Amino acid sequence: MGQLFGTDGIRGIANRHPMTCEMAVNVGRAVAVFFSTGGKRPKIIIGKDTRLSGPMLEHALAAGICSAGGEALRVGVLPTPGVAHLTLSEMADAGVMISASHNPFYDNGIKIFGSDAFKLSDDAEAEIEALLADEGRLRGMCETVQDVGDDFAIDDAEDRYLWFLESTLPEGFRLDGMKLVMDCANGATFRVAPALFRGLGADVAEMFIDPDGRNINAGCGSQHTERLAERVVESGANIGLAFDGDGDRLIAVDERGKVVTGDQMLAVCGRYLKQKGALPNNLVVSTVMSNIGLGMAFREMGIVHRKTDVGDRYVMQEMRRSGAVLGGEDSGHMIFLDRHTTGDGILTALRLIEVLSGSGAPLSALTRVMAVYPQVLMNVEVAAKPPIETVPEIAGAIAEVEGRLGDQGRVLVRYSGTQPLCRVMIEGPTKDEIERYCRHILDAVAKTLGKTG
Repeated sequence: MGQLFGTDGIRGIANRHPMTCEMAVNVGRAVAVFFSTGGKRPKIIIGKDTRLSGPMLEHALAAGICSAGGEALRVGVLPTPGVAHLTLSEMADAGVMISASHNPFYDNGIKIFGSDAFKLSDDAEAEIEALLADEGRLRGMCETVQDVGDDFAIDDAEDRYLWFLESTLPEGFRLDGMKLVMDCANGATFRVAPALFRGLGADVAEMFIDPDGRNINAGCGSQHTERLAERVVESGANIGLAFDGDGDRLIAVDERGKVVTGDQMLAVCGRYLKQKGALPNNLVVSTVMSNIGLGMAFREMGIVHRKTDVGDRYVMQEMRRSGAVLGGEDSGHMIFLDRHTTGDGILTALRLIEVLSGSGAPLSALTRVMAVYPQVLMNVEVAAKPPIETVPEIAGAIAEVEGRLGDQGRVLVRYSGTQPLCRVMIEGPTKDEIERYCRHILDAVAKTLGKTG
């Protein structure tokens, strides 16, 4: 990856490089130039979540697109998968989502979809980054454009996304009698998700549906499920649903208030699809961060399990290569490739509830298909990101822990693709033991690569 694009687009603190108005204008220009094939005026969808800096970056992107002769089609606040869907249904040349996903409000980011509504390849991002690296050339290319573009608002974007989600359901599917609690993270799902599930007949209790620009993901959403779990138990709901800020992830809570992770949802949905004969190639794809228990569960089910590097883009690449229709990450980023081109938290909720409704069993019983091994994930801020194996102190600490765990656990040390962090993940027999091992490796990282080390 280049200096700008991480594992999920460009990301940073709003009003600081690279999340500045100036950069957003240039990204708009570069995207319009990149997708200007055959002299055609490119159409580019722009969506955003609810963060304070969203409108600022939205208008800067639109200005850049118009400067390069493209048309900007603004859909307003819409989940990331909604932007992907509109890109396809509008036959646009590209789609751009302004969001930093589950990050705090002061962060923001830019994700780009191609005309096929899939995220861009590494090569495509590298070409756009090359355009951005030569600002003078990019500006010069736009100076020759006299027939500048225009921007338009698509006023029915939410309705069209809702129609799409409904179209993924079996004919006549209803949720009458189902009680659910929904945490919309004060983010992009705050209108569409409650409307969809109420329209299907569910008894819906919403939480965190009052975005003010600053409260997105603040103590709520897919990474903060404590209050959702309490509400599910108090109200006697069948299930709790927690989306992240841009709506491409889901973490569920069962009727007892226990969190259901992405890995567990993969196990539940994989088993269901296999039983229905709807799992092509008998295959599910996840990442190296998946819990050991997921692989064990799939082996018992007779399902082939393939792992990729961390990031939904890599899961998607392997799914398309191998013909899989189900894949995802433990973080709740699930992909149903027979229904959509990207991870979609609301679609994941629909598929999970479809399994729940058809089984007649509570969610807590369905998740027993997978035993979850204790897992600890810790982060440390780093000043540089050299290959882990080239740092003797870190490599030595990892080897020491792996020797102690043997075949009763595993260690994964990797850098974040979107933040200056090193992540240390360990699974093993007991939580106390793996926390101690995790801190041992974390100390080695901090001493060698930390900002004060």
